[in-house]
Amino acid sequence: MIEIPAAKDLLFWESYQNGDDLMERACNAFANWFSSKFETQRKVGIVCGTGNNGGDGLGIARILKSKNFDVIVWIIESDKQSDGFKKNRERLPKDIPVIAISNAASFEPTYPMILIDAIFGTGLTRPVEGIYAEVITKFNATKAIKVAVDIPSGLLADKASSGIIIKADYTVTFILPKLALMFPDSAEYVGEWHLEDLGLDANISGFFGDMRQTIAYHEYIDDRSVRAMLHHRKKFSHKGDYGRALLIAGSYGKMGAAILAARATLRSGAGLLTVHVPKCGYEIIQTSVPEAMASIDEQQDHFSNVAGLEKYDVIGIGPGLGMAASTTAGLKKILDLGKPMVIDADALNILSGNPDLLDRIPAGSILTPHPGEFERLAGKSANGFARLHLQSNLATRTKSVVILKGACTSICPGGYFNSTGNPGMATGGSGDVLTGVLLGLLSQGYTAREAAIIGVYIHGLAGDLAAANVGQTSLVAGDIVEFLGQSFGR
Repeated sequence: MIEIPAAKDLLFWESYQNGDDLMERACNAFANWFSSKFETQRKVGIVCGTGNNGGDGLGIARILKSKNFDVIVWIIESDKQSDGFKKNRERLPKDIPVIAISNAASFEPTYPMILIDAIFGTGLTRPVEGIYAEVITKFNATKAIKVAVDIPSGLLADKASSGIIIKADYTVTFILPKLALMFPDSAEYVGEWHLEDLGLDANISGFFGDMRQTIAYHEYIDDRSVRAMLHHRKKFSHKGDYGRALLIAGSYGKMGAAILAARATLRSGAGLLTVHVPKCGYEIIQTSVPEAMASIDEQQDHFSNVAGLEKYDVIGIGPGLGMAASTTAGLKKILDLGKPMVIDADALNILSGNPDLLDRIPAGSILTPHPGEFERLAGKSANGFARLHLQSNLATRTKSVVILKGACTSICPGGYFNSTGNPGMATGGSGDVLTGVLLGLLSQGYTAREAAIIGVYIHGLAGDLAAANVGQTSLVAGDIVEFLGQSFGR
């Protein structure tokens, strides 16, 4: 995992960024990304503050000029200038026009133009005001494509923001993705964001190592960290070595959820899977998922009870379940069994309607709410930072892992954020597939934390592979299942 810095980390990063080599790496990385994205005939305007972010902006101006872009620079005047800003101001070629902004009228960008925001970066600790707010307001009002350097100016990296904020179409961030980039409330300011690690990703833990005991870390799940967690199968292993999983899913009219979750469980490596369905789902599950065994409920159209629970290692419950009174009673019995569970969909809705049941969730389970389900479970929150706090509290209370689904899916405890997935996965059944992936991993002996980290990454990667093949608009949950095998093999 790549660690996302909290407040003290960011101050450390700001001081470390004074190094010429690191700043030059950032400028080159940004310029290389920019030149691969935009054609040189586009005019470029760079708005700079006088701190290190402004120094980045000046360095970027120099490098883009060398790549034959037509560049103009605006500098918002200030008596406070960082060393990085001063050095890059001295290096700026004489043929790049520089306009000092002493008042908002001094900033008059023309269209068409690509505007680059290099005003504040991560050093900001309070809402923008004065001339800076006026310039940002004019910046946002233009029709130009807007690109932010490291983080949009006005957006606080490690706490909720207010006031005037740059509304970027693209953000190019350095070394570590800032925590604010992970939350949906930042989306209108961040746009599409891209990470440049500057070649330092292999030494991230050392980079912040001296603060490890005092900083609450947040981590960004990447390919390397997932590969390191994956178990390797032994040559003489058999199906019994990979767990006996029970999936309780489906009700009248919702058997599709049971099929998707069951297929995903098997694709994720469960040794033996039993799917418990109401009577109406017997032929459906036997025909659609022949690799799974079927357990049939006494009720015709919903779940009420299941016998022989002691023979299963892990239990998944929720997809297409319904919320009948006897379903609630059946869920209570399963909670009291004490075996690790994956709890999703209607099972979560039952919990939110019966909050006393939260304390009966077996330790080491995984809860997988989407935002609406999470709000019903944990309460409303004003912003992403507050929601992350509630998520952490819920994980602590239940002694379980809580996965909050969405773009940059978050996992607590630990504050992990996923790097895979795409908007095409916003389709019915995607969550059922994730439930199956998690159940399959838990059944093989992964811890809840490991299963959650691997599961959300693989689930998102399968969605990315599916989107590449069928397109985001045409993507359905069944496509995600089909690409799970390829995802585990990558």
